[in-house]
Amino acid sequence: MKKYIYLFVSNLLLFFIFPIIRLLNKSFYEKNILPKLINFTCNSRPIDYQRRKVIPDATGKVLEIGIGPGSNLKHYDNEKVSKIIGVDPSKELNTIAKKRADSKELDIEFLIESASNLSVDSESIDTVVSTYALCSIPEPNKTLQEIKRVLKKNGVFIFSEHGLSPDKSVSFIQNSTDFFYPKIAGGCHTNRNIKELLIENGFNLLEMNNIYLPGTQKFLGYNYWGKATV
Repeated sequence: MKKYIYLFVSNLLLFFIFPIIRLLNKSFYEKNILPKLINFTCNSRPIDYQRRKVIPDATGKVLEIGIGPGSNLKHYDNEKVSKIIGVDPSKELNTIAKKRADSKELDIEFLIESASNLSVDSESIDTVVSTYALCSIPEPNKTLQEIKRVLKKNGVFIFSEHGLSPDKSVSFIQNSTDFFYPKIAGGCHTNRNIKELLIENGFNLLEMNNIYLPGTQKFLGYNYWGKATV
């Protein structure tokens, strides 16, 4: 029963209430509601479980794309990581991330900039991390090329993302709602094919796993996670 109540309420918010609020006052929505919405959804139990699967494998100097509110910080292994560079264009989310970073014994540097034009040196990063970020980055191909540029030759790209479902009924919803959903969800596109994006941009897949995250709407919950090299 709780599951159905959650799905009903979340669908009501996503498809009716939030669009109306944004339509009435875009500035208020993006400054006061959207950061809290992203922080809440990015720390839900199913997504946090996926984060725990991949983040502890990060080693050395780490670049995290779309660090957002810093949801991954608690999952890094302090003994494996020498430094974290967190990239995100949102000042509001960066404020939340810095508060989380204060409680961690990690060397963390925050860059408020676009992931498609990084100020990071070429071949300087051991591990690039992206969790639930490629969906909302405006130029995913440029971002993936930037990731290739900054990774060392033996570096690893670790990812956990949601995206296009192979099921036609689900992908139909993903495609048909793409004209408005990104506007209420911080630019999030639910219909990006993560596997194809990686292959098209010259990554070698070491691992690729897929699952519908339990307790989430299917159009939001088709998850890709794994590792890739350049």
